[in-house]
Amino acid sequence: MNPAPSLSSRSEMFMDGWYMVYILKSKKNNKIYIGCTSNIEKRMKEHQTGLCYYTSRMLPVELIYYEAFKSKKDAFEREKRLKYYGSALRNLKLRIQDAILSGGAG
Repeated sequence: MNPAPSLSSRSEMFMDGWYMVYILKSKKNNKIYIGCTSNIEKRMKEHQTGLCYYTSRMLPVELIYYEAFKSKKDAFEREKRLKYYGSALRNLKLRIQDAILSGGAG
């Protein structure tokens, strides 16, 4: 559970029944978006091309973090905790503050 490495270096993981909870950061206004998907590469293309209503107002966005789960239920529970319980997101922000502040992974 570290700031997001390159998607291309992990592509085999994304195609084999994994679920991703991910965080995008707007380069326009520094807002963040939390989502969950079983196909992160497809979902990122949807975000980048404005097909997602909420993030279309934030473009351009970048992937700054993701967590992988084998269980769909676990992934959606984690997404819910990050979205609706401030302490979960606050704790994660402390762990990945460099990616949030600098706007890049690594």
